[in-house]
Amino acid sequence: MTFWDSDTGGETGAKAERPGGRIVVAVIVVLLLLAGGGYAAAHAVAGDKVPTGTTISGVEVGGLTRAAAIAELEETFGSRADAPITVSVGRQGATGKANDAEVAPGDIGLAIDYEASVDAAGAGDSWSPARQWDYFTGGGKVDAVVDVDEDLLDAKLAELSDGLGTPPQDGTVTFTAEGVQTTQPQAGQAVDRDKARAAITAAFLAGEKAVELEVAPAQPEIDAADVAEALDAFANPAMANAVTLQFGENDVKLTPTRFAPVLSMKPENGELVPAVDEAALTELVKGATANGAPVDATVKLNKKGRPKVVPAKPGVTFDSGEAAQVFLGLLTAPEGARSGPVTAQVTDAAFTTKDAENLGIVEKVSEFSTYYPHADYRNVNIGRAAELIDGTLLKPGEEFSLNGIVGERTAENGFTEGYIISNGILKKDLGGGVSQMATTTFNAMFFAGLKDIQHKPHSFYIDRYPVGREATVAWPTVDLRFQNDTEYGVLIHAWVVPSTWSRQGKVTVQMWSTKTWDIESTTSGRYAQVPPATRTLTTPDCEPHTGWSGFQVDVTRIFRKHGESAVDHTEKFHTVYTPSDTVKCEKPAPPPEGNPDPGE
Repeated sequence: MTFWDSDTGGETGAKAERPGGRIVVAVIVVLLLLAGGGYAAAHAVAGDKVPTGTTISGVEVGGLTRAAAIAELEETFGSRADAPITVSVGRQGATGKANDAEVAPGDIGLAIDYEASVDAAGAGDSWSPARQWDYFTGGGKVDAVVDVDEDLLDAKLAELSDGLGTPPQDGTVTFTAEGVQTTQPQAGQAVDRDKARAAITAAFLAGEKAVELEVAPAQPEIDAADVAEALDAFANPAMANAVTLQFGENDVKLTPTRFAPVLSMKPENGELVPAVDEAALTELVKGATANGAPVDATVKLNKKGRPKVVPAKPGVTFDSGEAAQVFLGLLTAPEGARSGPVTAQVTDAAFTTKDAENLGIVEKVSEFSTYYPHADYRNVNIGRAAELIDGTLLKPGEEFSLNGIVGERTAENGFTEGYIISNGILKKDLGGGVSQMATTTFNAMFFAGLKDIQHKPHSFYIDRYPVGREATVAWPTVDLRFQNDTEYGVLIHAWVVPSTWSRQGKVTVQMWSTKTWDIESTTSGRYAQVPPATRTLTTPDCEPHTGWSGFQVDVTRIFRKHGESAVDHTEKFHTVYTPSDTVKCEKPAPPPEGNPDPGE
């Protein structure tokens, strides 16, 4: 007799068994079992086991049940997920050095699907004759089913490719205010991705601790042909002409210079595709509309100091995504067909752009300046008042109120403490100095020929102001008010040149409109003079002061229609100045000795 020595792989007897003899024997056994009515016995032997003689990536699982085969694979490969594999990447160039790194299989999502691997090897319970045949005859070498996270793999290979030389550079198309700009693609070097995947997987399955990856030329995803296609199909047509988005009856025209920053072209599946920044496009639209409530038109001075109408903005509520889609669709349309409607809720402004143009604010009709000595509080308070008044627009018939525009003089409103006149003497309070702005504004109004409604001169004369032509204010009772009684709008421009220790401060107020009147002013002599008194104060807030006489004076405003010599009418302003008393400050007398009488 002859036997197969499973240890030596040789004969034990007179004659060696021929290759395949064992398979033949197995087949004969199966046939005999089937022929003898043993089919059920064969099924009982096979069950859900893996075909005999099967190995999965080197792990012997033949004859094991499905569960046992899975457990065998888990035991063999489970511990390898966190076992790092040393990866070497050959360097090219002068140094010729290699780049070594450790890659844990788990870092790239490399794992074996144990169930799928066992099933692919033929495990499974079935009464099919073919299944029984495969169990006894179908065993062999089977590769494990391996999963890899492709994104993690790409990121790791990009990291390993760093420093290999010039990385591949995609061609790009960008949009600027100057037009379309491109960068041409460049080839580079990188780890060969497919070979790297196979090499790392093979090392993991074989339990190897190191592997060397190959470097290959790397071509950019976006090549020159892709750039040319992007230019012809989208970029050049997009920047050729303006695009108009229609919101009801309101058109928002966007020129290429303005919309270039919202455009881009991004690589996608090997080509450049256009993209629109929805948020940035929405901001562009908001520049010509108002989000929700409408904004009336107005008039402002431009950088060159000339009046310019600021168009009205309709209140528009719209879907940003829809606007972006409509905009994108118009970019490749030919000239004359680059307008499209956007679904929106639109509310028109009450004061339109046409209304603002009809105001006739085209020229400077008056200007007046006053000066003040250096004081930090004056710089702060007069500067803040000018900031609040500047840009005030008076439509025909509207009134100006300094208190209404400037508001209460508080620290929260930007004012600080300074000197004011109270009860005929100087004292400190918030907002001191604002009367300088009132006087300057009054004179600009005076020479613009506007209607005086309310003004109050200072109680005593201050020599830096025009005599009889000045005004004071106090919150909330004493105000400067006048009316635009012309048929044109009036734009007020106010500013301050701050004082320094070596220079006086200067306050200027201009009125812009259409010239209606030529104004002349005459001033009478001072009369009914009253000498100042002397006061001696003992209060803690006493401020010493050298006084001067009070008097009366008359100012006449003479109106002539613009360009004519004849006097149309006159207006008289009568002012009474009280004496500015001399103030002496003394310490209060000590209290009398003894207890005061409660009845006194």
